[in-house]
Amino acid sequence: MRILITGSNGLLGQKLVTYFQTRQIDFVATSKGTNRNENCPNEYYFPLDITQLSEVTQVFDRTNPTHVIHTAAITNVDYCELNEHECREVNVQASAYLFEACAARNIHFQLVSTDFVFDGATGNYSEMDTPAPISIYGQSKLDAETILNASSYSNWSIVRTIIVYGIGNNLSRSNLILWAKEALQNGTSINVIDDQFRAPTFVEDLAEACAEIVLRDKLGIFHISGPETLSIYTIVERIANHLHYSMKNVKRISSTELNQPAKRPPKTGFDLTKAKQELDYNPKTLEESLGLLFK
Repeated sequence: MRILITGSNGLLGQKLVTYFQTRQIDFVATSKGTNRNENCPNEYYFPLDITQLSEVTQVFDRTNPTHVIHTAAITNVDYCELNEHECREVNVQASAYLFEACAARNIHFQLVSTDFVFDGATGNYSEMDTPAPISIYGQSKLDAETILNASSYSNWSIVRTIIVYGIGNNLSRSNLILWAKEALQNGTSINVIDDQFRAPTFVEDLAEACAEIVLRDKLGIFHISGPETLSIYTIVERIANHLHYSMKNVKRISSTELNQPAKRPPKTGFDLTKAKQELDYNPKTLEESLGLLFK
């Protein structure tokens, strides 16, 4: 077994590297540009621009993976809305290159996707619910999923997740929990919406679930998130309460006041029954993860 990770410089990619390292499972780490993860030995790292088919082919032929976990993507929802061509090039076309390379070599392909494939009208989505994205980002991830679903090649899995958070090395962007913690700690005035509901996902839990799907030879779609669906305001409030910070500089607002380019689903959250039954998935609560992150 040799697992190729795309996006190994990202938060999830870094945790997958650590997961496989500590368990002495052979892996290949790839990202665009140089290795920014100080916990990833350079001998395991291969630079890879996934939008270039020739580079995908070259890295696959050099490393001979048995499994691919595809975490690389443009996940900034507003950026995708304003840069549709680039969004689709990375999230759809590059995913197709990787999947086709896997299909040609009988490699398991795992695509990391998102709760934004749903419109957010109901929440608590199961793997059987029908997607209906309302943003270019959500549509791009659904289009990547459709490539897998429409193929005669069935050796694949899809992991949908929600607001991934944690601490990593030299990350290109922050995440909700770190942003809120820093603002609360510094007493910075922030506006926080109270009309969107999500189940924030601790990155270590997500990495373990992605790995277990591969190690257990599971196929199909899996919903992986935190155990509680909360408003964004409540998430910030729970962080403040746990870390004993004041909420006096936090202003509660509605999402319409932000005037963001991309629409967001009002309420997502996942039914985790399948993950619990097939993967023994047991996600940490927000407070449990905060206790690990900010000792």
